[in-house]
This record gives sequence, structure tokens and C-alpha cells, in this order.
Amino acid sequence: MASALRVLGIDPGLTRCGVGVVDVRPDRSASLVHVGVVRSSPEAPIEQRLATIAAGIRAVLAEHGPDVVAVERVFAQQNRSTVMGTAQASGIALLLAAEHGLPAATHTPSEVKAAITGYGNAEKLQVQTMVARVLRLDALPQPADAADALALALCHAWRRGSSAPVGAALTPAQRAWAEAEKASRR
Repeated sequence: MASALRVLGIDPGLTRCGVGVVDVRPDRSASLVHVGVVRSSPEAPIEQRLATIAAGIRAVLAEHGPDVVAVERVFAQQNRSTVMGTAQASGIALLLAAEHGLPAATHTPSEVKAAITGYGNAEKLQVQTMVARVLRLDALPQPADAADALALALCHAWRRGSSAPVGAALTPAQRAWAEAEKASRR
């Protein structure tokens, strides 16, 4: 059996940063490795909040050794403080991927929803339901930040070719996974 691609999905946020790790096989089947939320106190100074988020992501990277990191792409929202916090947490996630020598990609919420449910404007409950179904979970992943992180990881594994820059270097695990996927299509 071909080896799985291990993807760390990160739904960035300052108060709640969702993290989810999945193993995805070339036949697109997937299994849950880890899911959680890194929390920081809204009362703490911004530098401490970012350090808390970084420590939580570092712990997941060290414990689960992903092959690639997928982060939700920050998009314009009405609330500027929410956008700023999300962008800062996203920057921490991307920096940590680089420090660990891991390729990283970003995906918009609509890309993730379309990959998981087939509909780019799906509701959160639809995404949670599909993530639970794909990963064969007994219950919907909670909270929504954790479910979003798992959805990001699945989206990246399923769409990885379309988001990687042309000529981007693949890790040995990604190369083996891609070769196994091609072989399974024959």
C-alpha cells in the first residue's frame, strides 16, 4: 500500500487557532491523526498571544511531523481587528512551516468548501458533516476552527497540484505520494 501524505491544516486565529493533521492516501481516502485548537487569551498582549499560537503549532509540528502545511488564506472582512489578528496568526503558521523546511500553501475558504462539499458557499455545518464522513468520525469535529483546519488539510491533499507553484520542490514523501497516485489511476 502506498504511503500517505501527512498534511497539517491550520485555521489561523488569535483567540482560537484550529490545527488538524490528516493522512491522505493516493486514492483520496483519509484518516485523522490529530485535531485541536490552540487558544490564547484576548486579554494578553499581542506578542504573548502570537507566542502562544507559535508554541502550539510548534508542538503539533514536532509531535506529528507533517509533510506539508496548509493555511487558510486571509480574506477581506468587515472587522479590521479580526483580519489583522488572522493575518498575524497566518504569518506565524507560514513562518513555522518555513523554519521546519516544509512546503506551505494557502487556500481560500471558498476553495476549501468547494473541495470538501462541492459547493463554494457551503455552510459550516455542511463542511463539518463532510469532514466527519471523509474521516469516518463518530461525531462532528468541534469547535468549528478544528473542523476548518481538517477541511484545509483535506482540501490541500486533494488539490495539491493546482496550488503548488510550477517547478516547486516536493519533499520525498510528496514525490512518493504523487507517484503512487499516478500508478493508482492506471
